[in-house]
Amino acid sequence: METNNSKVLLIYTGGTIGMIKDYQTGALRAFEFDNLYKRIPELSHLDCEISVHSFEKVIDSSDMNISHWERIAQSIEENYQEYDGFVVLHGSDTMGYSASALSFMLENLSKPVIFTGSQLPIGDLRTDARENLITSIRLASLKENEQPVIKEVCLYFEYKLYRGNRTTKIDAENFQAFDSPNYPTLAESGVHLKVH
Repeated sequence: METNNSKVLLIYTGGTIGMIKDYQTGALRAFEFDNLYKRIPELSHLDCEISVHSFEKVIDSSDMNISHWERIAQSIEENYQEYDGFVVLHGSDTMGYSASALSFMLENLSKPVIFTGSQLPIGDLRTDARENLITSIRLASLKENEQPVIKEVCLYFEYKLYRGNRTTKIDAENFQAFDSPNYPTLAESGVHLKVH
C-alpha cells in the first residue's frame, strides 16, 4: 500500500482536537490550521498533499445537528473529484452519531471519509490529537493499484479504525474512548499499520 500523490482534505468542524491551550491564561483558543505543517512538522513525512477547510464558526459537538451534517456532506461533495480522501475533525461527544449519519448520507463512496478527534487539545503535552490526526490522514491517503484502500465512512481513535455506523463512545476520561462492540475493527495502528 502506498500514499503516493494522494490529496487529502481536512474538514475542521470544531472540537477539542482543534484547540490549543494558552499556558499563561489556561484558556483554550482555536488552532491555526493554516500553519498545519509548521505546527506539526511530522506531516511533511507523509507522501500526500493536505488541504484544510475550516467551518467559519466552529461547532461544539454537543450542538451538532442535521444542518451541520448537511454542511459536512456538502463540503465532501463539492470537493469529491479533487481529493483522494477526507478527514473530518470533530468533537468526540457526538462524533459517533455524525459518522453514522454521514455513512447513510454519502452512498456509494469510492473514497475514505474518516472522522477523528481527541480527548486533549492538540497543543497539550500528552495529547492524543497528533497521533489521531496523523494516522487518520495516512489512512485517508492509502492506495493500492492507484485506488483508495478504504471506501467508506470510518471513525479513527486511539490506534483503531472503526466502521462509522458501528461506533459508540464509551469513555470521556480515557484515550480509548470509542468501541465497536458488534463489528470488528477495520484497521489497527501499531508499529505497522494493519488494514483488515
